[in-house]
Amino acid sequence: MKNNWGKLILVILPVVAAIAVMIPTYQASQLESKEKEFRERAQNAANSADSLQIIEEFKNLYGQDLSDYKRNQLKLGLDLRGGMYVTLEVDVIKLIEETAQSESLDELFTAVINKTHEDAANSDQDGLDIFLKNFNEIARPKGKSLISYFDIGDFRDASEEKIIERLRKNVDDAIDQAQEVIRQRIDQFGVSEPNIQKVGSNRVILELPGVENQEQMRNLLQTTARLEFHLVKNNADIIRAFARIDKFLFEQNKGKKNHSVDTISTELVKDTVTESANEIAEAGNPPADTTMTDSASVAANDTTKSDTTNPYEGMSEDEIRKKHVEEHPFTTLFATYFVPPQENARWVEYYYTTNEVPTEGEFAFRIVKDSIDKFYEILIRPEIKALMPIDYKITVEAKPDQRLFKQSNIEVFEFYSLKREPELTGEVITDALQSFDPTNNAPMVNMTMNDDGADKWSRITGANLKKRIAIVLDERVYSAPVVQAKITGGRSQITGMSNAEEARLLEVVLKAGALKAPVQIIEERVVGPSLGQDSINAGVTASIAALILVMVYMVFYYNKAGLVADFSVLLNISLIIAVLTALKGTLTLPGIAGIVLTMGMAVDANVLIFERIREELAKGRSLRSAIDEGFSKALSAIVDGNITTGITSFILLVFGTGPIQGFATTLLIGILTTLFTGILITRAVLELLLAKGATDFSFGQPKAVKSA
Repeated sequence: MKNNWGKLILVILPVVAAIAVMIPTYQASQLESKEKEFRERAQNAANSADSLQIIEEFKNLYGQDLSDYKRNQLKLGLDLRGGMYVTLEVDVIKLIEETAQSESLDELFTAVINKTHEDAANSDQDGLDIFLKNFNEIARPKGKSLISYFDIGDFRDASEEKIIERLRKNVDDAIDQAQEVIRQRIDQFGVSEPNIQKVGSNRVILELPGVENQEQMRNLLQTTARLEFHLVKNNADIIRAFARIDKFLFEQNKGKKNHSVDTISTELVKDTVTESANEIAEAGNPPADTTMTDSASVAANDTTKSDTTNPYEGMSEDEIRKKHVEEHPFTTLFATYFVPPQENARWVEYYYTTNEVPTEGEFAFRIVKDSIDKFYEILIRPEIKALMPIDYKITVEAKPDQRLFKQSNIEVFEFYSLKREPELTGEVITDALQSFDPTNNAPMVNMTMNDDGADKWSRITGANLKKRIAIVLDERVYSAPVVQAKITGGRSQITGMSNAEEARLLEVVLKAGALKAPVQIIEERVVGPSLGQDSINAGVTASIAALILVMVYMVFYYNKAGLVADFSVLLNISLIIAVLTALKGTLTLPGIAGIVLTMGMAVDANVLIFERIREELAKGRSLRSAIDEGFSKALSAIVDGNITTGITSFILLVFGTGPIQGFATTLLIGILTTLFTGILITRAVLELLLAKGATDFSFGQPKAVKSA
């Protein structure tokens, strides 16, 4: 009886264990369906606050349970669940460029960087190696060394070898950090079962099952999250710099028949100035009664130049516009306003036809979207950079003016002249939380700083009262508020997000941290949920059909013993899925193929055993003796066959990638479970059936052969 209890436990325990391991998968499926219902309610909510409240309700009721179940459920690959496959490349060249000292950059260094970009686009060679090669060919013959551009640290230990060593470490750290930061972001964003792998010297491969909003995921992956706080310097110095750029481009364009390279076209100026000037003004702070007109016409009537003459006198409107564009090829790309220092002062449009620049008050700049690319194209030229204040930089705001966009469908951005070095960076942020402004219900993100950041922020705001500080994320201005009072406690807000999803994305990015170097998506494949569902349906259909055919054949050919074999096969499949779940493996479409192949192997083991038993029965052995002998003699053949298949599976698992690994994983697990169920479980069931003293059991042998 003791032996029978042992055999009974041996049969029941795997069944119970398989069910227990697969329960979280079922529970997670149920809660995901409920989550969809809550999201549909949130999308149909009257406003963003109600939408957020519904999402929070689900999190409070089921969030923790869903998270726990997802951690223990069976993972499905992209081909079954749908989602994104992304290859990211860390921009090593950008990291090298930003590591260099900004004050030492010149045309030679820019030429090296540009050549490195060109070479890297057509080569798989390491980005740092390409940079060093180009530096040796371009800059070194001109008397430059790496010490000319990079911080050498301790002068006693200064050498190019140390600089290269430090650059190499920065690159390696950036790639490792990119992998970790991206992992944190994806985890916090709620993507379940992501697969993140570092490949080569500068790439990271991501498999993100279940991702539905691809655009949002792209933004999440590529956002470097460099949060910085810069002083706004919209002052007379930047106006003089813009005037110098106008003069430089005008002199450069003299005699050219086509100015399309260095200036904007007359038509674009006409669109930008004459058609948009009033909308640009109304979108910002200028009062409603401010009169905005064609800047070329105003320029024609402007007599504030030092010689008090009107250079446009006697010209037609088209001639005036053409001359104005020729003389101001840069500043006609945008609108400039002067804001007097008095409180509640009206904005006044400023034109670059005068040499007199107000030193009190500040300026504001607005530009239409179509002009931004040309604007930056001019600013990044080395000869133009030399005309700009060395400690200033130009940064465009993150979002266009929403009121103007709704009114006229014109995207107008404000841009700022900022102090190049930030007053504070995002490393001091300890927490970020999406919220809504109680005054206007606009989405925002509340930030909390550490003690060091809070002290610095307190000193910065205290020293810059009534001045503007821009909150810059990834080189785009999200907000540029005027400091009204000293801010203590390290709590701040970022506004400027257009919706709650954007605020949520910013919250995730700030929590996860910043990337040392930008990353670019160089390959992307999207598998739709419907295609994934089709794959599941096809795989399940094929598996069920194969299983039914095998089970019917076994019963037809081996009679009662066939039923025992069918039980072993069903248990075998359950154990494969349970083991895959317990090991946190991922089931893919090739994995299903591995399971189907395992069915055949499991049946094959039973076929070998039953055929041996039938042979022993034909020799006249008793039923129990035939079973013992059949299992004994078939064992070596079964083990040999599975070991050879297992070796092949192991090689595929180690050296294969993607789908091949999925196939090899399920096949390797299937080999182990086949040996367990085909030998131990099948024998235990047979012996339990014979425990009552039965002397006859059908293995499909001819009726003439008696089992006694």
